[in-house]
Amino acid sequence: MKDIKLHASLTKECTVTKELLASSVGSGIVNVYATPMMIALMENTAATLLSQFLDEGETSVGVSIQASHDAATPEGMKVWATAEIIDVDRKKVTFHIEAKDEKDRISEATHARFIVNKEKFEAKAQQKKES
Repeated sequence: MKDIKLHASLTKECTVTKELLASSVGSGIVNVYATPMMIALMENTAATLLSQFLDEGETSVGVSIQASHDAATPEGMKVWATAEIIDVDRKKVTFHIEAKDEKDRISEATHARFIVNKEKFEAKAQQKKES
């Protein structure tokens, strides 16, 4: 793991497609951007931001997220998620993440990720099937 720069940030964009609607992913019956898909964009933005600080064989895993979903976004609109590193405690990295669509702020979140050795992490998970 390299030195992680506090306040480093990254913004990612997506367009809300039919596949990302609550009615398509099973998180509701309305035709608006699904909360789980918004959370996935936010986590992906944080993970991508953190990846520049990782060594060969390392990855990060999400361990918590506390998020609001404050405004609905219809199909066809663009959404941006911006993640900022706000704290580093050894291998635990905390982010502030904000998501906006073309009209409103749609979410604000605090998200934590742990840096792990990918091979060891996956091996430990696979052991569950053997016991």
